[in-house]
Amino acid sequence: MNITRSGTESSRSGPEAYFTGTVRIDAPFTGSGALSGATVTFEPGARTAWHTHPLGQTILVLSGVGRAQREGGPVEEIRPGDIVWFAPGEKHWHGAAAHCAMSHLAIAEMKDGKVVDWLEKVADADYLGETAPRS
Repeated sequence: MNITRSGTESSRSGPEAYFTGTVRIDAPFTGSGALSGATVTFEPGARTAWHTHPLGQTILVLSGVGRAQREGGPVEEIRPGDIVWFAPGEKHWHGAAAHCAMSHLAIAEMKDGKVVDWLEKVADADYLGETAPRS
């Protein structure tokens, strides 16, 4: 058994290259070498860039109100207790609602040492759901 005590690791900012707005990453962890995750907090309007995961990703919403979208689908509201699964290779983004912060636990498995492929940033019109879903 290994316990990592809360507050023993410093929070870090989400890199500007992969996030829009203020994002904090806490308690990053790895499992048996193939599993990784972290608690991620998005301030209102903050979000990830479009990205994919080679073996998929699960996010568990812990607090606040968020938004998530897969390519070609509508922007979906997500709330505490919601569990969102993104399939392997599915292009998607997630973040806070425009009016409220959101925290989630993000979990993904590595394939060949890689857990995520970052793509372009999400345009404001896409974030707000003002553009027609792409197929």
